[in-house]
Amino acid sequence: MTSSKPIQIIGGGLAGLSLGIGLRLRQVPVQLWEAGSYPRHRVCGEVLSGRGLGVLEHLGLLEPALAMGGRMASTAAFYGAKSECSRQALCPPALCLSRFKLDHLLAHRFRSLGGELHERQRRPLDEPSEGLVRACGRPVQAVDAGWRWFGLKAHARNVPLQAEVEMHLFPSGYIGLSQLADGVVNVCGLFRRSTQSHQALPGWQQVLRGTPGSILEARLAHAQWEEPSFCSVAGLPLRPHRAAQSDQCRLGDALTMISPVTGNGMSMALEAAKLAVPLLAAYSRGELSWPTAQARVANDCNRQFARRLRWSWLFHRALFHSAWQGALLQAGQCAWVWRILFRLTR
Repeated sequence: MTSSKPIQIIGGGLAGLSLGIGLRLRQVPVQLWEAGSYPRHRVCGEVLSGRGLGVLEHLGLLEPALAMGGRMASTAAFYGAKSECSRQALCPPALCLSRFKLDHLLAHRFRSLGGELHERQRRPLDEPSEGLVRACGRPVQAVDAGWRWFGLKAHARNVPLQAEVEMHLFPSGYIGLSQLADGVVNVCGLFRRSTQSHQALPGWQQVLRGTPGSILEARLAHAQWEEPSFCSVAGLPLRPHRAAQSDQCRLGDALTMISPVTGNGMSMALEAAKLAVPLLAAYSRGELSWPTAQARVANDCNRQFARRLRWSWLFHRALFHSAWQGALLQAGQCAWVWRILFRLTR
């Protein structure tokens, strides 16, 4: 019997780990390289909403995720600096769980299935080769149309929420709050800064509090920050990319980012991994050539994500025009408009 060809994965985030778990469930030999270690904090909204929940359940990890502190969130609301939408239902509910815990859970599951995990190691980023999947995070884009995009995240206590997931909108960005376990709230924001601005930024806590006098500032007035949870990322590329545009097999943020305001990035990482598993397993068994497997993974990702990427990009751009932002907040008062926008970005 011909032995199975190995799959090598660069990057141990949601896409890389869930791909590795799925392949190991099919007895495919997998090596995974992760530059960091587990557990650790990442800039992330920490809300799993949409089809990704089904993927987590398929991998046998939804119940363990709930057991380690995951919370099901059923309500969400959008806010301007001083205006708000009515609270709306999340249907189906979303899972709120710290990436500190979720990534650790996935890494443990991958290892328990016999996956070979190399922490604190970088595999040389050589030329594209057979059986190599890149799930190693976002390609850096320093400037986009005169703006620099960056993200900040930290956990805080003593933060009263009106909905289990909140999104606060400002001219310079947006900040999401999500209710985690044990009274902890995740505070995660995406911000833009003009390349013409040379003024020093204030401290990260002040940036995450939003505009003075805003609803968000009132939410965080008595926040007790967990400073070890603070992390940041810069050079974010927010324009959608098609998988077929790459000459390599890419998944998760290494392929493309969905606008963070949708709360669908975690789901897309898990969904892409699920799409890739049967095709990469077929390559491993010698049933597909590598170019065929890679092309089919790219085409499947394009079909799965093209519509939501297009709509999320339009939604994201509208949020940075004051007139459109106000119109969206008004529209968000209508439950049927909310449901349509929710479906279009999932």
